[in-house]
Amino acid sequence: MESFHLHRDVIQPLRSGAGFMLIELVVVMAIITFVMVVVMTGQSSFNKTIILENTAYDIALTLRNAQTYGLGSRVRTNEGVIISTNTGYGVHFESATPSSLTLFADIYPSPTTDENNCHVSRSFITSPDAQPGDCAYQAAQDQKVVEYTLGNGITVSDFCVFNVSWSCSSVGLSSLDIVFSRPNPDVFTSTNGSYSKLITKVCLTIASPQGGTYFVSVDQSGRITASATSCL
Repeated sequence: MESFHLHRDVIQPLRSGAGFMLIELVVVMAIITFVMVVVMTGQSSFNKTIILENTAYDIALTLRNAQTYGLGSRVRTNEGVIISTNTGYGVHFESATPSSLTLFADIYPSPTTDENNCHVSRSFITSPDAQPGDCAYQAAQDQKVVEYTLGNGITVSDFCVFNVSWSCSSVGLSSLDIVFSRPNPDVFTSTNGSYSKLITKVCLTIASPQGGTYFVSVDQSGRITASATSCL
């Protein structure tokens, strides 16, 4: 009987120790799971921020390309024959298609002396410095250079222009054209297909469906900012 009682005394602590180790294991697994969730959530949030930021910079780069082409007086040719000179280049946005934008050559209409046009030929329309275009994208007449589609569900959720006060696509603007043309870097801006020399600033809101926004602004002087603090 003594040996039996001794055997029970030895086994009983072992059983208690095994139970305590199981609780420890459960606690450790819970901690590891919690840490993994925090790390994965933080990594996902970081990736979303980087993707959104990169898209904003890509849009700013597209605007910069239009500026470079426009100020460089890029010549359009067809099979080696010059068909357009002094052409302005711009980027077109539409509220109906917020996930795309179009880089275009502003070749329509021909140079004009019309004072309402953004480019006015002061002497005669065949002068060397005469410029085509009306600073607004005409899909049937202007040249589409490339159409970009934004990925990952990111959109230009709003675009705004400043003319005494702010006007935005969220409250009525259907289209926006930002055009650059020689000889100076000043921006030619059109809304809803009509040019206005009174617009002094443009701001684009770039948004992700997972949350977060970036702002791209363009001043009348031609300065492009890919990380503006806000639009309004």
